[in-house]
Amino acid sequence: MAGVLSEESGVGKSVEEISRGQTCTGEALAEWRSSEQVENGIASTSPPYWDTDEDDGGPKPSELYGKYTWKIEKFSQITKTELCSNAFEVGGYKWYILIYPQGCDVCNHLSLFLCVANHDKLLPGWSHFAQFTIAVVNKDPKKSKYSDTLHRFWKKEHDWGWKKFMELSKVYDGFVDTSDNLIIKAQVQVIREKFERPFRCLDCYYRRELVRVYLTNVEQICRRFVEERRSKLGKLIEDKARWSSFFAFWRDIDQTSRRRMSREKTDVILKVVVKHFFIDKEVTSTLVMDSLYSGLKALEGQTSKKGLVKLLDSEEMTAPIVRVEKDMFVLVDDVLPLLERAAIEPLPPKDEKGPQNRTKDGNSGEDYNKDSMERDERRLTELGRRTLEIFVLAHIFSNKYEVAYQEAVALKR
Repeated sequence: MAGVLSEESGVGKSVEEISRGQTCTGEALAEWRSSEQVENGIASTSPPYWDTDEDDGGPKPSELYGKYTWKIEKFSQITKTELCSNAFEVGGYKWYILIYPQGCDVCNHLSLFLCVANHDKLLPGWSHFAQFTIAVVNKDPKKSKYSDTLHRFWKKEHDWGWKKFMELSKVYDGFVDTSDNLIIKAQVQVIREKFERPFRCLDCYYRRELVRVYLTNVEQICRRFVEERRSKLGKLIEDKARWSSFFAFWRDIDQTSRRRMSREKTDVILKVVVKHFFIDKEVTSTLVMDSLYSGLKALEGQTSKKGLVKLLDSEEMTAPIVRVEKDMFVLVDDVLPLLERAAIEPLPPKDEKGPQNRTKDGNSGEDYNKDSMERDERRLTELGRRTLEIFVLAHIFSNKYEVAYQEAVALKR
């Protein structure tokens, strides 16, 4: 099926990201980024889970990530309809880049696709889920043309990319060098899907490159979800009669029952989280999943006083609603004040100065990149933490408190 992009998808599918055998209209999702920033990533200092992958015995994202550079010589003399790069291996699978110098089913455009090599020889039922970026390099690194997408490759969609990657008229505007070479770069991240809990999808340097472009989109996804859940909880409080009735019900509950209802197994909730954000959605975002992973690690870090102090040191962090105790999510306070907090407590202000628009502000390039990266990572973590907290509070309230309340009301009738 043709790929469809929601503008709030983070890193998702573009309306121009399609299999070469399909047709689709619209503009390609493409970003201009400095390849100097891409190549010269700087490791952050803390917390450690920003730089490390999960250690669960399986392959790590860094082991499923790879780059490939393809130099096409004598580009202006090419007469073939299509060209294929050599095959390269990433994540245990073989891939190649396919280019149509004069366009694929379109005129006046360069078409580019990432393809699975030897797809016709793979076992029945095969599929590869991958995030990838393709770039055409410009002599001015800041003008290099990048496009990103996320796609599940399978038998009927073994190639995916952009029919309108860029206009042919722009190819000779710094993209073809003085030696008549065109350089194409690919980054491929194979996603090892796990459905039990939020998981790290992306190699840390690749993630930071994507965050610089798509953090605002991730924020929109998380903010929309939190606002929806807050609105539902707020309606309970606004209904004075129902809120008074719930308050009376809660006042009569003994402390042991309150403690029992204020917790839920982490596995139960995290499976629902992954299902909501990564399985049910037609358009998924690896950055949202990485945000939820970092947010979960932050919640786990709150268990220690030292970890909590570090979290609250950040101006973006708010007092926690949920804590993690071994294999349980536990509400940190009585449910009534937590519901009131969740309904009225403002979310962190929107980052109006999005990553796409940030420019050097007088610092050295290295200092700027490091500061920007740390700020983006903190933002990604806080978005994931707040989203998880509201998810946990809403889940526990709906599945425990509200169920007990409805049963109590029914018994009085």
